[in-house]
Amino acid sequence: MPKKTNSLQKWRQSNRKVIIGLCGFCLGIFGVLCGMFWEQIFNSIMEKEMTLRPDSQVYDKWKTPPMALSLDVYFFNWTNPEDFKNLTTKPNLVQLGPYRFTEKQDKVDIKWNPENASVTYRRKSDFYFDEEGSNGSLDDTIVTLNAVALSAAGKAKRWGSVRRNLVDVGLKLYGQELSITRSVDEMLFTGYSDDMLEMARAMPLFGKDVEVPFDRFGWFYTRNGSADLTGVFNVYTGADDISKIGQMHNWNFKEHTGFFQSTCGLINGSAGEFHPPYLKENGSVALFTPDMCRTVPLDYTGTAEIEGIRGFKYSGGARSIDNGTLYPENSCFCGGECVPSGVMNISSCRFGSPVFMSYPHFYNADPYYVEQVDGMAPEQDKHEFYMVLEPRTGVALEVAARFQVNMLVEPINGITLYEKVPRVFFPLIWFEQKVRITPELAADLKMLPQILIGGQIFACVCFGIGLILLCWYPIEILCTRQRSVDLKTMPTAVENGKKTTIFSSVEELKNRPIPNVVVNNKTLDSSPLLDRTNGKPVTVVPKSETNESVATTTTATNCSVISDNVKE
Repeated sequence: MPKKTNSLQKWRQSNRKVIIGLCGFCLGIFGVLCGMFWEQIFNSIMEKEMTLRPDSQVYDKWKTPPMALSLDVYFFNWTNPEDFKNLTTKPNLVQLGPYRFTEKQDKVDIKWNPENASVTYRRKSDFYFDEEGSNGSLDDTIVTLNAVALSAAGKAKRWGSVRRNLVDVGLKLYGQELSITRSVDEMLFTGYSDDMLEMARAMPLFGKDVEVPFDRFGWFYTRNGSADLTGVFNVYTGADDISKIGQMHNWNFKEHTGFFQSTCGLINGSAGEFHPPYLKENGSVALFTPDMCRTVPLDYTGTAEIEGIRGFKYSGGARSIDNGTLYPENSCFCGGECVPSGVMNISSCRFGSPVFMSYPHFYNADPYYVEQVDGMAPEQDKHEFYMVLEPRTGVALEVAARFQVNMLVEPINGITLYEKVPRVFFPLIWFEQKVRITPELAADLKMLPQILIGGQIFACVCFGIGLILLCWYPIEILCTRQRSVDLKTMPTAVENGKKTTIFSSVEELKNRPIPNVVVNNKTLDSSPLLDRTNGKPVTVVPKSETNESVATTTTATNCSVISDNVKE
């Protein structure tokens, strides 16, 4: 019976070793695989959540952005319009503003297109005047260039003499001047009526090339509460390729704007809400701007920290506003005449009006433009167009979209009002649309790298535990064998027919394997002597015979313990 019990115990112990070793092996392999593929697993989960679809986490934030958008508008007040035809005097401009508005966006007319993994929609915006954040009121008056008269003259410049003379007569008949005085409200959302607009809309004599879609003029007229002005967007959802999420597929159901030749008219870049994930340093991103009917490239310029999150900063540099002077590939943006770098000709996009876009105060532009007028003071901190994107997700941490509207004033033969004027790129208005990630969204974004690092730590812990379990019994066996070898090789001595093991110190004695020791015919745990020794007699050392611990004898430098009787 004892033999069967011992065999069963050995069998169970052997099986336990195998099970623990197998668990350790599996856990170690799991840790290795998890460490190797955790980033791919994490990216796969993240991409699934980022994909734009009605039931995804990003849908509500995309449809109605939770971040508050602010629109700051600055006007250039013209203080010396009476001296404009004096070629020795520059126009003097004084900046007024900002006039701040809060913008709330919403996507409407949403249609999903699973056949090419895209979504079609319109963008609706509502604007609310922020009196506290503004430096002025909507009743402030502005003296500025007469944009309606200049647009009419600019169109007539390319016409024959008959129609050009008709425009000249209209300008004289309605008493048009080089400058106008209007309120801020009229110049922005309310708009103002003009006789030249009424004439152009009423007379079919001008032909089909005269397109006047508005009955009033204002820089943001019909934009407030409307979903029509910026057109119809079609962007990729990222369902088939996450790198295309938020990228433009077409605009107004066309893949080419038709306003610029060759590749300059292609519709590409981000619509503004999403940007490609996994961004690399020294790269670039592109932003499609419907108000300019073109894509604006932004180049990597460094890193920035927004709400404790490190992001890549992309800025509008010379490449984005060049007309072929510095970058030959941009020559298709010239629109006929290539002007010095620094302004973008969008006349074809603005119904033929001589409108040129630039960065505020001609920042990053050729000095030619700054020297034409007084009052320009370009500064990077105030006038740079930039975006800060979180590199792994492409989420916008901060955006400052800054553009300035300029109109080209030049002599026009046959138009009396503009016969003796200097050639000037005249600044009228500039605006800044700024948005910054909310602390709540930033907190969610901060969790992503923590989850990634946490997965790696979990993998290391699994591997470490697995390695310990796998090596537990081999190490235990080695330690047991080493103890056996140490006991067998201990020095011994024989005194009065008794075999004694020699210890070099008290510490070695305390750390020795405990032998069968008795004191006064009793074992240390008071169990019967023969039960502990299997009936084998043991030599007993009385406690009174030693000055050390139980069962020890002391010499000058060595300690001895008697293990059993040995007859010589």
